[in-house]
Amino acid sequence: MSRNKVTERYLEEITRRGMGADELPVAAHRSVDLGPSSYNGRCSTRPVFLDSQERLRLEDDLGNLHSALIALPERLFGGDLGAFARAAGMTEAQVTAILRTQSQTPTRLGRADLYHDGEDFRLMELNMGSTVGGLDNSMLNRAFLTHPAVTEFVDANGLSYVDTMAELAGMLLTESGVAAGERPLIAAADWPASFETLEPQLRTSAAQLGELGIEVIPCHLGQLQVKDGGVWLDGRHVDVVYRVFMIEDLLAPEAPELVDPVLRAAERGEVAIFCPMDTELYGSKAALAMLSDEEHRHLHHEAELASLDRLLPWTRMVRDGSVTVDGERVDFREFTTAERENLVLKPTMMHGGLGVVLGWTVDADEWGRQLAAATDGPYVVQRRIRAVPELFPADGGLRPTLLNWGVFTVASGYGGAIVRASTDLDGSTLNSAAGAALTCCFHEDTAQ
Repeated sequence: MSRNKVTERYLEEITRRGMGADELPVAAHRSVDLGPSSYNGRCSTRPVFLDSQERLRLEDDLGNLHSALIALPERLFGGDLGAFARAAGMTEAQVTAILRTQSQTPTRLGRADLYHDGEDFRLMELNMGSTVGGLDNSMLNRAFLTHPAVTEFVDANGLSYVDTMAELAGMLLTESGVAAGERPLIAAADWPASFETLEPQLRTSAAQLGELGIEVIPCHLGQLQVKDGGVWLDGRHVDVVYRVFMIEDLLAPEAPELVDPVLRAAERGEVAIFCPMDTELYGSKAALAMLSDEEHRHLHHEAELASLDRLLPWTRMVRDGSVTVDGERVDFREFTTAERENLVLKPTMMHGGLGVVLGWTVDADEWGRQLAAATDGPYVVQRRIRAVPELFPADGGLRPTLLNWGVFTVASGYGGAIVRASTDLDGSTLNSAAGAALTCCFHEDTAQ
């Protein structure tokens, strides 16, 4: 169950040392407060590892995925971003918001949520833009390195890690048009309801960016004022709104009052938004369905196709009619009914597992009802990814553990990873809200 030689060497080393399962978590908690962070006070019993070949191929594949995604409006819709958004299931209010502040060049900031099936990393979903979570992941790398066994292993094996927050800092300034030497005021603006929960974590991240010379003040949209030719927070002029609120928040009844003034200010050039609303469109599951569709293969470059074939499981919008599956035309409803235990139903734009139905966890009648309700709506069906577990220290020895890799992409390419780990091997509870622990990644710079 060791995916690469680096992992094998690590497991051999901690076995030789007789390290207990709780040693690293104890050392990490002694080093840093993981509570107000993406780790939510929990960390797993070891880091994970990418060897040099895995890292380079993953970086290449995710780069090709990004290029194929941002080309979709031109390749499928003649450059009409609004048509792309409507095809992805956006409401008119969401389409308007997207068009009002669309990116000149969509950001490279993203997080690909992946499983490894024993041969390749396979993409479960992609999150793009400023709303991605886990950007403070390197705090656990540093905390684990306070344990001598990890430090010695990292040094002996030529390993390192990416400080994702530092990469974010550079992208934030560059993509927001901040000139060299300027010190902008950045408001990290969340939705009022979610801000109540997320505020401590936002303040932790703001403090980390402060150490990098960037002033960020967490707030919610209701605290921003648009007046006098600018956007203001507590009497101070805001240069950049770091968008924490999500595209689905625009469906709330109060959205026009909260969002429209800020978007109009951005449209007038009075404030920059990092990242504009369209970045979530490129990360939608509908966009992945468009890339997965064999009818569009002739539109992609050869390198893109190779990467898409490795990364993407079969994914389709929920529509009656015929579809291509493994090279054959079949009836969508008949196929999805027969293959229930190998499929997942997902809303195209929701986050955090909301609205997801795992076919193997419901009976045929419930699956049929869910599919019927989703038909012609903003939903996709995706083929289940069967991940191969890895071994993690546990009480009594090594225990098989399922991993969901959150791999970041940044301007320079690979941007580090935050990884969820669960001993629930059917994958039905692999998210932090359901109790999965989290860990960090060290990567091999060159083959050993």
